Amino acid sequence: MKIIKFILKILGVLIFLFAIFIIYSSVADYKPLPSEIIYNSDTPDTIYVHKELSLMIWNIGYCGLSDDMDFFYDGGEQVRTSKENVYENFHFVKSELNNNDSLDFILLQEVDIHSKRSYYLNELDSFNLTLTKFKSYFGKNYDVTFVPTPPINPLGIVKSGLVSFSKFNPISVTRYSFPGNYSWPVKLFMLDRCFLVKRFPTSNEKELIVINTHNSAYDDGSLKKQQMEYLKTFLLDEYLKGNYIIVGGDWNQNPPDVDYTEIKENAPTKRFVLNPINANYLPQDWNWVYDPKTPTNRYL
Repeated sequence: MKIIKFILKILGVLIFLFAIFIIYSSVADYKPLPSEIIYNSDTPDTIYVHKELSLMIWNIGYCGLSDDMDFFYDGGEQVRTSKENVYENFHFVKSELNNNDSLDFILLQEVDIHSKRSYYLNELDSFNLTLTKFKSYFGKNYDVTFVPTPPINPLGIVKSGLVSFSKFNPISVTRYSFPGNYSWPVKLFMLDRCFLVKRFPTSNEKELIVINTHNSAYDDGSLKKQQMEYLKTFLLDEYLKGNYIIVGGDWNQNPPDVDYTEIKENAPTKRFVLNPINANYLPQDWNWVYDPKTPTNRYL
């Protein structure tokens, strides 16, 4: 009987501690506004409508998702790679950014500012020191004090987001929250997806809009659908105003005219759902720009 009582007491304590943890996580949960102005300027740069613009779009995987990583979210076993690998990746990313500082815009995703998974590197501060010709704008999409999965080796604290670099001074930069999320309590430990919108006046009194997006990855496709519909409405509203629009980022989806079947068969990961974007998602006079010969998913 004493052993049974002891076991019950231990279970009671564990349940109590778990309840406290869930309550704390609920109170501390990052709850972004539907839209949040990050930056405003009364002296923006005007962009000539016939100017050729150059961009880099790169999900840097917080410098921790190189080809050695068998990530647990993908059905693998690793939570994070070694500190040596993170720092090697980090220096490589900085070098690539420095080599491409002649570009007009750089749109990055998964940039950590204080996370256990990247050994607490403030990647944003370092990139700002590297890209001295640019202004940077950060949109937080992951702010969790402690991610408890996997239980044996938890992911821990994660603070991360999107970063948009620009050589031009915008009128404004706004963070827009994507709709939808996982059910409680899972959503307490997941990303709060968003996209960043930079606005610039143009020489014909319209606006150039440069968007940095990072859509959901580990869902059954329902969250992506909500996000894509929300983004589509936003894009078409701006399009009807006569504005110019560039959208770049990590869509976690395939372009409309890519052979989805072949990609799905060759993908080793089980949890990452490869969704194609519908061919009629946007009007026909819009252009999808990508290299069909170079996969951007690390598993392909």
